[in-house]
Order: sequence, then structure tokens, then C-alpha cells
Amino acid sequence: MGFSASKANASPTHSRVVPDYTTSEAGNPFVEGWYADPDTEIYEGLYWVFPTSSYPYDEQTYLDTFSSPDLVNWTKHPNILTISDVTWATRAVWAPAPIFRNGKYYLYFGANDIQEGEPEEGKIGGIGVAVADKPEGPYVDAIGKPLIGDYHNGAQPIDQDVFIDDVDGQAYIYYGGHSHANVAKLNEDMISIGTFDDGTQFKEITPENYVEGSQMIKRNGIYYFMWSEGGWQGPDYAVSYAMSDSPLGPFNRLAKILQQDSAVATSSGHNGVFQVPDTDIWYIVYHRRPLSETDGDHRVIAYDRMYFNDDGTIAPIKMLVKDNFANGQMFDWKTYGGDWTVADQKLTIESTDDARAFLDTNFTDVVFDATVAITNGSGDAGLVFRAANLSTGANEFTGYYACISAAGTVTLGTVNAGAWTSLSEATMELSISTEYHVRVTAVGSDISIFVGDLTTPKITTTDESFVSGANGVGVRGAGASFGSVSVAKPS
Repeated sequence: MGFSASKANASPTHSRVVPDYTTSEAGNPFVEGWYADPDTEIYEGLYWVFPTSSYPYDEQTYLDTFSSPDLVNWTKHPNILTISDVTWATRAVWAPAPIFRNGKYYLYFGANDIQEGEPEEGKIGGIGVAVADKPEGPYVDAIGKPLIGDYHNGAQPIDQDVFIDDVDGQAYIYYGGHSHANVAKLNEDMISIGTFDDGTQFKEITPENYVEGSQMIKRNGIYYFMWSEGGWQGPDYAVSYAMSDSPLGPFNRLAKILQQDSAVATSSGHNGVFQVPDTDIWYIVYHRRPLSETDGDHRVIAYDRMYFNDDGTIAPIKMLVKDNFANGQMFDWKTYGGDWTVADQKLTIESTDDARAFLDTNFTDVVFDATVAITNGSGDAGLVFRAANLSTGANEFTGYYACISAAGTVTLGTVNAGAWTSLSEATMELSISTEYHVRVTAVGSDISIFVGDLTTPKITTTDESFVSGANGVGVRGAGASFGSVSVAKPS
């Protein structure tokens, strides 16, 4: 994304809500499907995300995009560009970068995954550019060949970002793989490469540890160059950044700001950025791999809040786990038993003997919050934590279960492959169809359960049966609804 304080030739905009969140409050991933390499733009009052379809290279033959008025409810626009629209593209269309100028929507993309030496052999590939009259396309190839089809300064022509500087309206393209990064000028037509004052067209700007995934933003007159480092299929994929007074650098690496969290997700990288217009609210949009996934191509897109320190540096980004179901979806949940749905911004299940729904998490010490309401039945409903050995059966796991019942009991117990053991129980007045805030805090062997009153626990106990695992919700002999889920490490 080319983002600056005020964009040259900006796309027309309309009134919009101001999304002020700590993360994707309706859950990450925020759209369904395998996607990666997201870049972002704001067009016509909508937030747009342009990702790669995350499959093996030969199956990456198309690009989709998603739009949202509020960063919560997303509309999918499929097949905005396919290899049939690009005569020279045969495989691996990926990492789209959008920009608007002169009444047209431009989309820059990588194709064919050319390797060093292949252009000299006559093989065609690199960075292309397509154009459309609408953000959702259809996009058509603008020049019938790659915009950048050769290696310059050792940089593979992939992973581009396009940025228009608000100082002079100059457009730049930042790009590069194989651990080299370049910047080039784009001419006013946006489909040809310009020339610097010294007569060159490509300047190397490679910072320390750079691998790929160039991204440029600007804030308070400072240029922030961001990139990915580590291997994209490995758990250590991450985002680092540099700051400069010039769009040409130098870009000296300052810090890693986004990296894997063994409790949440791995392979977090290749990012875009949203700035909410007329605010200092920023979000980093990126891909990551769910903890239980082993296929390198199985990646999803997520976003979290990006904060700046008083000196302008970027604070380390926390991958938060929340779901208020405001989008009516449950993309981040896997269910076992029963028929789970989302209704009225609640995860809901009708009365069932045993049913569970789990997030793909692996917390050790945890603060786990959710609202719980028993809607029917004489059984119980509650929170599952430190769960492992998940399988197709609702009770075929190991872990803790903290629940409330319509009979007026609060219970903490263990489940071990179907065997239930009560650890502690308390009584309180509880009613059917009344929503209660339930909190679990588990630090080491110390476990506390709060219901309603978050200052005084209903249950406090010590148990060492389980150390870490997934978080979820469940019922036994009841129907229930769950909302405002938050899973976090203790502060």
C-alpha cells in the first residue's frame, strides 16, 4: 500500500465509521480461506485488502479482494485478476499491491516466480501492472509484459509496494526478494519506470536481515520501511522496520515488531498497513499460520493494532485473541459435537449432551473471559482451557472445564478422555437465559474462576493436571450462548 498523510489523486471517499479496536474484535482470521501477503488501500470509504490466494504456486492463478466499511463485515470480490487476463503469466500470481491515481485503480503483482539467470535465458516473469475502473476490477494487464522483469542489484522482482509521497506527488515502487530490496520511481502514467537524477533507475536499499515483503508508510513526515525476514514457510517469519527522513533511505534496521507467538500463531509476516483516515489509529494486516497447520501454504490473514511510541518508533505488536461474533461468523473455531451457529453476535448451540468449540490456541498461563448464558436444559455450560488431544468426539480430550449450571452451581473439573473429575464447586444464584461474565485465570498450578463479580473468585484451587493447551467453550446437557471471548496472557 502506498500510504501518506494526504494522498495525491486520492480515490473518492464517503462518510465512514471510525474503527477503534485493539485487534480484529470479531476474530482472526477476519475472512475465510487460505490467503497470504495482504496489502491494503482505502477506496470510496471502504477498507480494501488484496491478498495472495495461498496455495501451491501452480494453483495461484487468481487474485481475490475483500472490502469492508468497518473492518468487521467483509465482502469478497473474487477473481479480480486471473492469469487469463495476463498473457505472459503462467503460474504463481501473488502479492498484489493496489494504488489509485488519475482516475484509475492500479494493481501491481508478481508472476511466474522467475529465478536469477532465467531472464537471460528468455524466461518471462516478474512484477506486472494491471488497471481497472473500479477497486474490485476486473483488472486487465496494462502493458502486456512485466513492468520489472529482470534482476537488479540481486533483487528478485517480487513483493512490491507502491507509495505516492504527499510532498511532491512522486510515486515509488519498493520491491525485492532473495534478500535484496530496491526502490524505483514510477512515472506519472504509473505503468513505466522513471529515472533518478543520477541516471539510474533502481537503487538498492537493502536493510539488515531483509528477505522480502517490502512495505512503505509515512507518519508525521517520517518514512517507515517495513519488510519480512526469516523463511516464509517456517515459524520464524517476522516483520521488521526502519525509519528515515527520505523515501530513498538509508533504512537502518531498528527492530522486529511482529513475530510468532507459540500461544496464538506462527509464520506471521508479509504485511500491509491501514491508517484510519483523519486519526492516528493504525493496524497491521498480515498473514500467519494456525498452530495446528503443518502445510506451508495454509496461511490466513489477520490484523492487530499498531501503536507508536512517543519518539515515533513502533511498539512490538501483540497478536490478541478475541471474538465478539459481530461479523456473524466463526472462522476461527472448530467444533466437536452439536450444531453450532452464530446468532445475535453470540456463538450458540441448542441443548446437547456434550459439545465443544475450540480456538486454535496453546496458552499456558492464561486469562480467559467470555459471557455465558444457559438457554435451555438442566445441564451446564462453560469454558474449556489447557485442552489437548482434540478429536472428533466432544469429550475425547484432556483439559479443564469451568462451568455454571441452572441449578446454581459453579464447578471446576478435569476431563481426561471422557472421564470427568470435579476439583471444586461453589453455589450462587443463576438463572436460565441470563448472561454471566465468566473469567478463568490460570497461572502455573493456581486456578481461579470468577462469575459476574470479577474481583472475588467463586473458586480458587491448585491443580497440576494440565499445563497448556487450547481454549474453547462447551455444554453438557444444555443449550447455551457465548460472547465477548478474550484469551490473553496475564499482564
